[in-house]
Amino acid sequence: MVTILLCPGQGAQKVGMARDLADRFAPAAETLAAIDAALDAPLTPVMWDGPEEQLVETHNTQPAILAHSAAVLAVIRERVAGQVVAAAGHSLGEYSAWVAAGMLPPTVAAQLVRRRGALMFEAGQRRPGAMAAVLGLEADAVQAACRASSGGEAGVVVAANLNTPDQTVISGDPAAVESAGTACHAAGAKRVIALKVSGAFHSPLMEPAVPGLTEALAAAEFHPPAFPVVANASAELVSEVATARRLLADQLTAPVRWVESMRVLAARWPDAQWLEIGPGAVLTGLLRKIIPTASCTPLGTAKDLDAWLAS
Repeated sequence: MVTILLCPGQGAQKVGMARDLADRFAPAAETLAAIDAALDAPLTPVMWDGPEEQLVETHNTQPAILAHSAAVLAVIRERVAGQVVAAAGHSLGEYSAWVAAGMLPPTVAAQLVRRRGALMFEAGQRRPGAMAAVLGLEADAVQAACRASSGGEAGVVVAANLNTPDQTVISGDPAAVESAGTACHAAGAKRVIALKVSGAFHSPLMEPAVPGLTEALAAAEFHPPAFPVVANASAELVSEVATARRLLADQLTAPVRWVESMRVLAARWPDAQWLEIGPGAVLTGLLRKIIPTASCTPLGTAKDLDAWLAS
């Protein structure tokens, strides 16, 4: 059976994350310890003990989620060796996917996403932004509302995360996001939910972060991958190091094309086993709405892993 790996992004974090993995599985504990040693400040104390206010800071959240995914991967790697044909990750999860593919060592990826988080926070401080989730409205209608709400004093708003056919996150200047949200309600959206974020991610407001991340990516250690990863920015399978570097930089200001990405994978491998590696089960839920016939198993806790390994 072929396997596809999915790696979650920001929002899946919670205090206590991955502690049970370190307690139960030596490979997980070793991976987390290596990431701790590679960063300027140990990460696991914040992951395990909080406080939550510190964990949700972008420069901590991003490497914490990656570390959790890397810990799960360390436990399952031998079991899925030779079976994995592709991976995908949502936003920062794309870095975890490249770890799974062997293009990035976990320690290097953690350093990159810590830098990425800091740069994104700085961009958000420079030009404060907002994000909101639009539920119950098709993406085309959301994008039309964004186009109609952009320009002038309101600023810019774009579709940032195309998560399911009827769930899209919008991002941009606060006034433009509010205007687009109102337009989405008028067009039939069931709900528009403001998100607690430090900036307008995956929008033009993140442009100041691009040079710094491009520089960090150019300096980082990359290796040819064992299998391709679907890039957020292009929704295409990528295997080349240079292309991966470019698209990871593009990702800061480009939308997360998640619906297209899942359809690309399902069309190529219709009978694949899907595994979500990392905290939570958000991507399992999204996949169910995009590809109802696909079956995904979330592997985020020691209990999840024990059950899956036993099966």
